[in-house]
Amino acid sequence: MKLICRTCTTLCLLLIMTIPAVAQRTLEKIFYYPDSAKADTYQKQQCRLDLYIPKDMKGFATIVWFHGGGITGGGRELPKALMDRGVAVIGVGYRLSPKVHAPAYIEDAAAAVAWAFKHIAEYGGDSRLIFLSGHSAGGYLTSMVTLDKSYLARYQIDANRIAGLIPFSGQAITHFTVRQELGIKDTQPIIDKYAPLYHVRADAPPMLLITGDREMELLGRYEENAYLNRMMKLAGHKATRLYELQGFDHGGMATPAFPLLLREVETIKKSLQQK
Repeated sequence: MKLICRTCTTLCLLLIMTIPAVAQRTLEKIFYYPDSAKADTYQKQQCRLDLYIPKDMKGFATIVWFHGGGITGGGRELPKALMDRGVAVIGVGYRLSPKVHAPAYIEDAAAAVAWAFKHIAEYGGDSRLIFLSGHSAGGYLTSMVTLDKSYLARYQIDANRIAGLIPFSGQAITHFTVRQELGIKDTQPIIDKYAPLYHVRADAPPMLLITGDREMELLGRYEENAYLNRMMKLAGHKATRLYELQGFDHGGMATPAFPLLLREVETIKKSLQQK
């Protein structure tokens, strides 16, 4: 599905008008692995999260957000577009290449998501309403944790408990940094166990794939997501959709994508609460 700038602008305005502002509070630098004694210095430094929660609210949804940066840069962040919207936001930091190699950063992502499932109720959140999202490399990590169930299974968590996956311009094939670690150039596509596409399955949580304009995106990012969209449907998944944000490049597509994320969270939340 293609969305133009006017549509995204309208969505932004509607969300601003219809979602009431609520007070928030932030907790920072929470180490999310269960045992810090087993972690080295770099892991203790990187594997932390910031938690932004609605004050005086109960049963709220939580968006676990992973930053981009090619798995070689960037740091945990709490996007302003998600603040004051009646949802909790968890900004996750993770280890970066070349200090670590795959699957270390995917394991970090799983540990952070497991922390959310095990602890969000302590802050008033609903563990049935945990959504995963992130931009670029962050979108890749969320897709891997959701589709390859083995990562969360280590924490006795079924990945199908994730309420929804909404990656922003995430890699669907094996991430180019993983390929670089193996000496493979970024223009050589690979689909192996480190590719979300390798793990397509009919019983996955709802997926909303969002990319920028196919002519302005990084490498073949739209086409990767289009293939993932198609293969999920062929595998029998009934709740995969793809939005192409025309006129937006890889970096700029996040701005119009945030309203789509919030709308998806609200739609799924209402659906689950009616069951």
